[in-house]
Amino acid sequence: MKPEPTEDKKKDGNESDDDPNLLKPVLNGARLEKYYWSQTLGELTLSVYIPDHIKAKDLNITYTNTKLKIGIKGQPLIFDAEFCEKIKTEDTLWTIKTEEGKRIVELLVDKSDKMKWWDCPLKGEPKINTKKIDPENSKLSDLDGETRQTVEKMMFDQQQKMKGLPSSDELEKKDKLSAFMKAHPELDFSKAKFS
Repeated sequence: MKPEPTEDKKKDGNESDDDPNLLKPVLNGARLEKYYWSQTLGELTLSVYIPDHIKAKDLNITYTNTKLKIGIKGQPLIFDAEFCEKIKTEDTLWTIKTEEGKRIVELLVDKSDKMKWWDCPLKGEPKINTKKIDPENSKLSDLDGETRQTVEKMMFDQQQKMKGLPSSDELEKKDKLSAFMKAHPELDFSKAKFS
């Protein structure tokens, strides 16, 4: 019988990040009986245990942007599952390795949405608590143009706020008002109040 989750509240009134039904992330993934996985924002690595004598030619591995099948020829499938999110198949690779004395087939999966942490690699599998993920440090140059612009704006606004100065939106409004006032010198703005 599974214990009922307790209501653990933080001092600020928000629900706790400690959900007893979620696994604590290990390398932003988890170690399970048949496999282990880890992730970055852009990629997922899925390492599936296989018998020691298996070679690449013995494996049947097929995947689409939503499904994964891994099997050994002449045996039942090890996995016949759906990815929890879409992947880019053209950049997905697999190889056979030995790690910690065990033979594995390692899939390097390229995520379609590179701005989202996965809570599990395959539908129906145990989930991790994505609020406990340790994000990797990234460089602004790694981001696409629109995301980079948004992050730079947020950083600028945060620095301005810390200095007690106006945000980028407030500066933009002020510039537009100044331009309007210059374009219309006939109007009297001396008694106008601006917020």
